[in-house]
Amino acid sequence: MQAIQHYGFYTLAFVVALGALVAFHEFGHFWVARRSGVKVLKFSIGFGPKLAGRQVGETEYVLSAIPLGGYVKMLGEDLSDPEVSEADRHRSFAHASLLKRTLIVSAGPVFNLLLAYVIFTAWLATGAPLFVPSFADLTSNVETVVAGSPAEAGGMRAGDRIVQIGDKPIATWQEMTDLVKRSPGAPLKIVVERNGRTEALTVTPASRKEKLADGTEVAVGQMGIIKANKAVFRSDHVLMAPIDGLDATWGWIKLTVVGIAKMITREISADNIGGPLTIAKISGDAATQGASNYLFLIAILSINLGVLNLLPIPILDGGHLAFFAIEAIKRQPLSIRSRELAQQVGLFLLICLMLFAFRNDIVNLWFK
Repeated sequence: MQAIQHYGFYTLAFVVALGALVAFHEFGHFWVARRSGVKVLKFSIGFGPKLAGRQVGETEYVLSAIPLGGYVKMLGEDLSDPEVSEADRHRSFAHASLLKRTLIVSAGPVFNLLLAYVIFTAWLATGAPLFVPSFADLTSNVETVVAGSPAEAGGMRAGDRIVQIGDKPIATWQEMTDLVKRSPGAPLKIVVERNGRTEALTVTPASRKEKLADGTEVAVGQMGIIKANKAVFRSDHVLMAPIDGLDATWGWIKLTVVGIAKMITREISADNIGGPLTIAKISGDAATQGASNYLFLIAILSINLGVLNLLPIPILDGGHLAFFAIEAIKRQPLSIRSRELAQQVGLFLLICLMLFAFRNDIVNLWFK
């Protein structure tokens, strides 16, 4: 029974977090479409079969069975849409000006970034510090070796990248610290990458006491290496929170954008990509730590959702914006056939990415 309650709580935390992100994203599209004079036929949270719905005015508001996204259906999303009558032509999306279409499509990601900004600003207004991690969290690069430490004695140097401990490949700082903490006083065979070559080292972590959440002390291993520091934002006055919130939001946006770029160039392992199971776990973990941590996680996920949706991949918002950019250059829209083919490719890429993320979920949550 306790296990069922545990998984039920984590599932609820995941559904609520994702539902909030999707609702805010789709509301951005909806609100700007309405303000632009475009008729919105349906506003759906979730995909698949309809669980509940209500018609309010000209829009049907729907809650659907699969809580992994949502959509806003506008009148005449394609020039060939048979639903558009001559009388409604001026209210169709496809016949709206290029500027209006661009604003409508951009609004979803922008509203996600705005949600994060509001949460960060509220967080800073309480006087609490707000951290933006460095890329050192996503790599196993050694920034500093402490003088006189076990790492120095074992031959480790600043700039080394730890790639293996024992027979276990290492991709992130967390993977490395987890293994080292479990090995106080035990010699570890460590492989590092240095100047394009691998070096085999033996390091014996020192033993130190660490207090657990329940107050008990346990012995953990420590090598004496340091990663890059996190950026810390703190508002000295409540009136400064909106400005500091903007800086913190921009810091997280940069972290996300550069992180994606580093994954593409393989500077950061793609094993860091998490899917729905990982999101469910971190949502549940954050919810157990309190409302503030849960809201903070929602802000981070909102930034990720906003940035990812701006990638120029057909089927995502960024893909539509790329189509509009081509239209602006050519002074005519892409053919319907070209857009359909591009969206099929985009859908294939998105499915591949989702399967890869799900594979990472299984490996990281059950086999590491």
